[in-house]
Amino acid sequence: METELKLSLNAADLPLLLAHPLLATGVHTHRLLNTYFDTPELTLQQARMAVRERLSGDQWLLTIKTAGQSTGGLSRRQEWEGPTTPGALQFDQLVDDAALSQTLMALRPRLQAMFCTDFERQRWVIAHGGTQIEVALDQGRIHVPGTDLSEPILELELELLSGPESALMALADVLRQTPQGPVMLVPSDASKAQRGQALWARAH
Repeated sequence: METELKLSLNAADLPLLLAHPLLATGVHTHRLLNTYFDTPELTLQQARMAVRERLSGDQWLLTIKTAGQSTGGLSRRQEWEGPTTPGALQFDQLVDDAALSQTLMALRPRLQAMFCTDFERQRWVIAHGGTQIEVALDQGRIHVPGTDLSEPILELELELLSGPESALMALADVLRQTPQGPVMLVPSDASKAQRGQALWARAH
């Protein structure tokens, strides 16, 4: 189960955020290339699910995210992720929910690449108020292959690793206040997958 708080921000506020004392050390930076899949009839989108292949460094990962709840930028959903071979989509080796695995394997022959995301992720793990939270700053683009349609990505994700859910909002409030002035971090319910789906719809 993944619990995270997604926050959008303005490019003008980025230097202020990166100057925050909590983000001064311990950053890890890497590039993530992602391809999202669906059927021509958008079966996964209608079920509010996402299937993604990700290249992180030299490792390929397959990710499945199920429909979840997202309110005020805070989302809760089931997620499976594990090593893969590009294009294999071996859901039966990853998903331990038998019914879901069977459904995905039945869809597999009709899945096709819909849109891609390409972004740099700066990642910190912060201990705050007795909790552990992963802070990820993503900067890059969403694009539809074979078209010139694209949108920028600039967002902050706070993912709960341990502790109460309320700690996510508390940390967001702390990150909004920097020595150089306030940073506008606005809760967002639109995932990268949802934004990519909307972009794909514009192309079709």
